[in-house]
Amino acid sequence: MEHRLISAIEAALGWSGAEQLGKGFVRGSMDDPTLVSRIMTPNRLLDIAMRRSLNRPQFRCFQKGEEVHPAIYYTDSVSPRGQSISMVNMRSLGRLLGEGATVIMDQANVFDPTMEVACRALQWWSRERVQVNAYLTTNDASGFPLHWDDHDVVIVQLAGEKEWEVRATSRAVPMYRDADPNSTPSDEIIWSGLMRTGDVMHIPRGHWHQATRTGSGSGKSLHVTFGITKRTGASWLAWLADWCREHEIFRHDLDRRHGTGTDALTEAAAQLVSERPPTDFLDAYEQATALPRHVPFLDILGPLDAVVCTAHFPPQIEERGETVDIVASGKRLTLAAKVLPALRLLLSGRPVELERATAVVGAEVTEAAEILVKEELCAVLTPELFSGYTGLVTNADS
Repeated sequence: MEHRLISAIEAALGWSGAEQLGKGFVRGSMDDPTLVSRIMTPNRLLDIAMRRSLNRPQFRCFQKGEEVHPAIYYTDSVSPRGQSISMVNMRSLGRLLGEGATVIMDQANVFDPTMEVACRALQWWSRERVQVNAYLTTNDASGFPLHWDDHDVVIVQLAGEKEWEVRATSRAVPMYRDADPNSTPSDEIIWSGLMRTGDVMHIPRGHWHQATRTGSGSGKSLHVTFGITKRTGASWLAWLADWCREHEIFRHDLDRRHGTGTDALTEAAAQLVSERPPTDFLDAYEQATALPRHVPFLDILGPLDAVVCTAHFPPQIEERGETVDIVASGKRLTLAAKVLPALRLLLSGRPVELERATAVVGAEVTEAAEILVKEELCAVLTPELFSGYTGLVTNADS
């Protein structure tokens, strides 16, 4: 899937793929000024908050360095039957933002189709899970104090300006669950300065950083942070621990008094390690991922006229002579080889309008699309979902 945001990030950071992810701090600027407003604007972020029932920690507000109590900017909307739904009180939120505040929307990709598609494109690019948080700061409000993240981040400044400070790590590749709390910041400042509209920054895991508008006066800042969580050796060992349950020797109680059987247990563990190397874990990780949320196809609501592949990672297409196998999201589908051109189109990650696709790859594309939608590897391309691709990802049948 070719996404304009990924191309712009690569150009800004001097990358030619995801290989440099997590390797070192780097920043740059995107050349296309229209791209940032296409990704997200402050008003669109507030519109999302207005139209959905969001709760902490999905949507939070901070002022003067402290979290504002939700009761101040949340209101229960009560129906005529007395049913209560918690909604953001936009007047109260507007007052806080007017005074100077920071609002945070965690996992904006769950609520906004443009963010959803951007995260899916980044997942296909990085082969890792991606989520995005959006941060809107007004006037001279402060941000989070100096902290580090347990994953790599790519930050895109979408509107306004914000002061940043990035420091070196004080513990190599720290983890959320770790042997050391890693609570002492490094004194080594790698970069400090202003992030302006269109700027991009990559902060690897464990680097201390903070951002603020304190002292900046009237104005705003909107940035999105794409969190990319890569697999580690500890992740592999945790995966092995699940596989060990297949073998009886690992299910037996440990002999606390005499320690008998430890040699056999050690040998079995070594055998398990050799049988299931890290490459197997990485392959299994992509396949074990749960299917994404999407609108189900119901023929009573209308014909299937457009689809898009929504698998978390690129499906594998394996040619086997007269048949072809599709491997994705823990499933393996076998279809006739004659539909291979249609499958390549449908599984490209780009929107496919079936009537136009028929002229490109043949009538088989409709039947193949129905199968892939039924198996939940593709989704109905609703107008809302299609809006997440418009102007950012070219249609597959163009």
